[in-house]
Amino acid sequence: MITITDKAKSKIDHLMQDGNMDSEYFLRVSVKGGGCSGLSYNLDFDNESKTGDQFFEDKGIKIALDMKSFLYLAGTELDFSDGLNGKGFNFHNPNASRSCGCGESFSV
Repeated sequence: MITITDKAKSKIDHLMQDGNMDSEYFLRVSVKGGGCSGLSYNLDFDNESKTGDQFFEDKGIKIALDMKSFLYLAGTELDFSDGLNGKGFNFHNPNASRSCGCGESFSV
């Protein structure tokens, strides 16, 4: 399961509203090969489920993960920062053994 902080929920709601997305849309979180640590995070909005998707909901946000990504992201918290040190979504992943300096990639 992935959890979402209040700041991340607020930003996701704002992005969905700006994109005129209805309640059929959900947040797709995935992992792909690449980045300086070997695996990188990917966020997108989607309205079509795929075979093997795992669905969760936190704070009213529906989240989809493919099975491979679920294995890497179980227990992860999604946060959003808009501070002076950078703006964007941050993943607090308990499964990551190391992360790169920018926080966009990790390894297990």
